[in-house]
Amino acid sequence: MANGKRTSNIGVFWIYLILAVIFFFSISQMNTTGPRQIDYSQLINLIEDGQIQRMTIESGGNITLTTTEGVQIKSYAPPLVVDKQYINQIAQNGVEIIYIKSLASNWWFSLLGSLLPIVIIILFWFWLLRPMMNGGAGGTSGMPFGKTTARKYDPKKNKITFDNVAGIDEVKEELQSIVKYLKDPKEFLEIGARMPKGVILVGPPGTGKTLTARAVAGEANVPFFYMSGSDFVELYVGVGASRVRDLFKKAKEEAPSIIFIDELDAVGRQRGAGLGGGNDEREQTLNSLLVEMDGFDNDTNVIVMAATNRPDVLDKALLRPGRFDKKIVIDAPDKKGREEILKLHLKGKKISSDVNPEKLAAKTPGFVGADLENLVNEAALLALREKHNHMTMEDFEEAVERVIAGPARKSRVISEDERKILSYHELGHAFMGYYLDNLDPVQKITIVPRGNSALGYTLLIPEEDKFLNSKSEIVDRISFALGGRAAEELIFEKITTGASDDIKRATDMAKKMIYSLGMSSKLGPSVWQDENDEVFLGRDMTRSKTFSEETSRAIDNEIKSIIFNAYNKAKEILQKNKERLEIMATYLFNNEKISGDLFKELMRKDIDELKNFVKENQNG
Repeated sequence: MANGKRTSNIGVFWIYLILAVIFFFSISQMNTTGPRQIDYSQLINLIEDGQIQRMTIESGGNITLTTTEGVQIKSYAPPLVVDKQYINQIAQNGVEIIYIKSLASNWWFSLLGSLLPIVIIILFWFWLLRPMMNGGAGGTSGMPFGKTTARKYDPKKNKITFDNVAGIDEVKEELQSIVKYLKDPKEFLEIGARMPKGVILVGPPGTGKTLTARAVAGEANVPFFYMSGSDFVELYVGVGASRVRDLFKKAKEEAPSIIFIDELDAVGRQRGAGLGGGNDEREQTLNSLLVEMDGFDNDTNVIVMAATNRPDVLDKALLRPGRFDKKIVIDAPDKKGREEILKLHLKGKKISSDVNPEKLAAKTPGFVGADLENLVNEAALLALREKHNHMTMEDFEEAVERVIAGPARKSRVISEDERKILSYHELGHAFMGYYLDNLDPVQKITIVPRGNSALGYTLLIPEEDKFLNSKSEIVDRISFALGGRAAEELIFEKITTGASDDIKRATDMAKKMIYSLGMSSKLGPSVWQDENDEVFLGRDMTRSKTFSEETSRAIDNEIKSIIFNAYNKAKEILQKNKERLEIMATYLFNNEKISGDLFKELMRKDIDELKNFVKENQNG
């Protein structure tokens, strides 16, 4: 593949070089400043005055004169005028006469000069477009459009094994059978087992799908061909299908091998769902992929692995047995998995003794492998900036906040009135986290701006991973989201735009409760719209509304009821604890942040103790 690409580049270089030479030659000919030109009457006068020493006559009628002073002059005379008798008379006056035959006089030379640029352009375009006319099959060696652009990884050179993958023990166990088959297929054939033709890895971005596929190739010690789904699709018809065939041809030549297609949804979307008709280039590519995976040739010893985070849009023919037989979900790791991933990324790094991967794993719920790798890198950069010899736990805690909310923007100037509103707003969230039983503990409260839009935030960290949520837990989360707006209205009797994102999250949660979770006592356990489905225009354009206008009004009323009840619950809690809220807002205003442990300690103090503490620490 590399040699073909190099040959293509050399061919294009020579074509461009030839065209450039022709162009500059034409320009130079147009801009050439030759000898001074005169008309025929001036020529006669110069000869009669005896100023001409030599006359060179071309067969085409061009005359070049050399004066007695050595200056060259050009002129033109019709061939009939330049007759022998006249030339003899000039020669007798002492003028040297020279006859030459001009190439320009030949008709074929003139024709060649006119047609040569056109011929070169026609040959260039024929050479360029020939692969496309052949169905994109790469019929010429100059520019093989139909050749695969897959990158081949040699597992012997870039050795990645399951030891380089952490936090997905069940996935590695599931893939061990494929590794055993690639190493020794005889054991499976003897018992009559058939290996999966394809394995599709499904999960959110950054969970390690590509790394897992490379680890399978490394464990089996077989060639690994990597290609993105978007690499197949081109503007020219037939190129994608040709690349699929060429990819499988190369993989079969080096079988047993693995083909890995990243972002499979780019080429494997459901057929017939496009806006421009069904028989487009992408669908031809998909058809070719389906045939190669489960055609007449079944003994290939090539396993196809693919990754996607949009399995809902894939064509059903891809997911049937005989193609992608095995579907493996690689989800965000749990607490134990995050700890293992952190330990893997911390190997070989300079870290201090206070760095605890278990505590870091507890502080990073929802983080995937890519996030944790980025976290370690951020901590290393912070340690270098602070000129630490080792990465400390403080560096990692700051890195967690950077990954979640972005870097602190201490240069942003916020007025005292806005800082006061922010103090009450964030404590409104924090009070919900303390007084509502179904919320996670408060980890940090700050009014230091971070990222592009966050003027402050209240961070809750779960004590353990949870996979089920009750109705009361979701309602409490809505109250938490609306706690900031409730505090603003309670204290200042006005509302600001600072709660815009909170209101959006609260509304989304209330909608999900009604539309897809059946958490309405009035509407019952019914699903009115699958909120888990991501948008797919080709499919969603044909989706019709399945409930009446009366039901639609009932759904709207239920959503409003959930939001208003949660908001009133937040205002009620804050009204009961208004004095405590005002005292702690003063402390947050002066100190800009409160840690989770300090927040719990302050909330346990009575009012008088709290006042004394704030008074003693009002300057931070």
